[in-house]
Amino acid sequence: MRHAQAGNGPDTVAALAVEAVSHTYGRSQALDDVSFAIPPGRFTVLLGLNGAGKTTLFSLISRLYATQKGAIRIFGHEIGRSPREALRRLGIVFQARTLDLDLTVRQNLAYHASLHGIGAGAARRRIASVLETVEMSDRLGDKARSLSGGQMRRVEIARALLHEPRLMLLDEPTVGLDIQSRAAILAFIRRLVNRDGISVLWATHLIDEVEQGDDAVVLSAGKVTAKGPVADVVKATGTADIAGAFSHLCRAGFQREEHSP
Repeated sequence: MRHAQAGNGPDTVAALAVEAVSHTYGRSQALDDVSFAIPPGRFTVLLGLNGAGKTTLFSLISRLYATQKGAIRIFGHEIGRSPREALRRLGIVFQARTLDLDLTVRQNLAYHASLHGIGAGAARRRIASVLETVEMSDRLGDKARSLSGGQMRRVEIARALLHEPRLMLLDEPTVGLDIQSRAAILAFIRRLVNRDGISVLWATHLIDEVEQGDDAVVLSAGKVTAKGPVADVVKATGTADIAGAFSHLCRAGFQREEHSP
């Protein structure tokens, strides 16, 4: 599942490009002119409080919702015009648990493989490979309901990797997990980026999941309030660290929303 590392030249195609995307639910503005790009082979944090618009954005990128305004491209393929080409490069882990609890781990993964048109022989090989990757090979025949929260999350990550995506989206993947499981999942995804060159957009509201070397996109009240390397975001806000920067940017976002007409 190793991917070639992408270059850093000016012609490098972004793993994900979100261009002037807005989305409303009735009269409620969930996203307002959101634009950012994440480079290939990087771990990028989408940082925002609950209700900031992270899940709405993920639903648009994964095409659960149609894009109302703006454009979204995955490795240059616009999801509205070339959804098949775009989405086959995308793996996603949603915040809500999505395994069928009455199926075994094998059955959950086999069903996902069939949805992606992966033949039975190839599916068996890939299932064995991804379960080894997430250290869950010994639970292949167990029903999903017998797994812990952290183990379920590992299986969901394995499922997202089955069709060998180049971009992974993870929406608050550590919510509800204990500290040890949170750390293990985060460390695994970071290893995946470093080892296989997969691009990752990791959505969270937890500051301790952000590292100094990460790229960050800060979302507040449906708007991007900062983006770029974490060190640059901190410097631009004049704060001491990313925790201070995040607090400052969230306050600014709420103040702007209160004063908007």
